[in-house]
Formats: sequence, C-alpha cells, structure tokens
Amino acid sequence: MAEPAPLGSESPASEAAGDFLEAAMTRPRADAAVLAVQGEVDTLTATLFADAVAELMDAPETTLVVDLTGVKFLASSGLAVLIQAAHRAEERNARLRLVVTTRAVRRPLEITGIDQLFDMHSDVHDAIGGDD
Repeated sequence: MAEPAPLGSESPASEAAGDFLEAAMTRPRADAAVLAVQGEVDTLTATLFADAVAELMDAPETTLVVDLTGVKFLASSGLAVLIQAAHRAEERNARLRLVVTTRAVRRPLEITGIDQLFDMHSDVHDAIGGDD
C-alpha cells in the first residue's frame, strides 16, 4: 500500500486546525481512493476537511471512500462538507462511500437523514469492494 500523503495547506489557520484534524489519502487499489480522517470535524477544522474531501473528489478513481473511523466529533460544518461531496459524486455518476464505526459520527448522519446520501460501511475493505 502506498504511503499516505498529508493534505491541506500550511497557513497558520490550517496549522491550528491540523492540531485537531489529520487527513491523508491512499490508493489501495487502482480504481479506489480512500481519504482517512482522524480527529474532530468542527468549525475550526471544516476548511481543512473540505480541502481534503475536495482533493478526494478530484481523484480520477471510480471508488471514492471517506474513512471516518478516527473521527471523534462530527459537527454540522462537517456534515455540510459531506453533503457537498455527495452532490459532487452524484455529478460524476458515483456514490460516495463512508466508513463509520462510532456513534459520535453515525448519530449526526442518521438524525439528520444525511446517511441516505452515502453508502455506509463498517470498514475500508468492504467500502472499496472487498476482494472483487
């Protein structure tokens, strides 16, 4: 597997946000790009999260996955980023896949109904299509 490349700029604001959020993209298969996110997604980190998700959405791969396994908090600003990404995926005739394992992430997605915009998975292996 390729080494993850850190995402985001090095401005003072993004450096502060980087204290609370990390995002790295990998390509575990030729047709799949996975954005692994760790930390808190809130107003402070939303721009960094949006930049990382935008880079994922610009990837040429047909399978696009946001791995939220390491996310401890997901605020409405993060939900907004995910909604925009779902619409961008739809424009590409694709469906964004999310890996969600914690209540802290699943609950905001479910109570707002936003979970219906995504294919939800419990691990990256399943999200990228398993062994097929």
